[in-house]
Amino acid sequence: MVDEVCITDALLAGAKEVFETMVFMDIDESIEADQTLEGDTLLGSITFQGDLEGRLTICCGLPCAKTIAANMLGRELSEEISEPEICDAIGEIVNMIVGAVKARIQDNIGTIQVSIPTVVTGQGLQNTLGDKAYKVLVKTTFEDEYIAELSVLYRESRD
Repeated sequence: MVDEVCITDALLAGAKEVFETMVFMDIDESIEADQTLEGDTLLGSITFQGDLEGRLTICCGLPCAKTIAANMLGRELSEEISEPEICDAIGEIVNMIVGAVKARIQDNIGTIQVSIPTVVTGQGLQNTLGDKAYKVLVKTTFEDEYIAELSVLYRESRD
């Protein structure tokens, strides 16, 4: 079984790699543990199953999500970016992050398959998986302006 420290390190390293190369934004782990997301947020989620099953998410405010989308699309923040474009960008980010995490931990866990990402908008959104799941939560800051939460819930496969 892969341990929580390994997942945490893989999650942060994978997210940094994706954000630096695809979004052109610096991402750092937040040292302010009491930071919380307020107002409407987007939650990008992707599930995985196999020798390890679970869900990886990114949750951020709408201004952060719009900035991510603009950077990914090579557009100015002042340009109109539609809600579907923002959701697609967040979905693709969570897809790339799970791929980066998978590459970092697959030697320790064996085979996993990844689903299609989903994105929802709302308030108080959370990542849940049920009984006997471990949770890794990494609070991050982007460009010293935006905050986001990256999380992985996981457990050994029930097969």
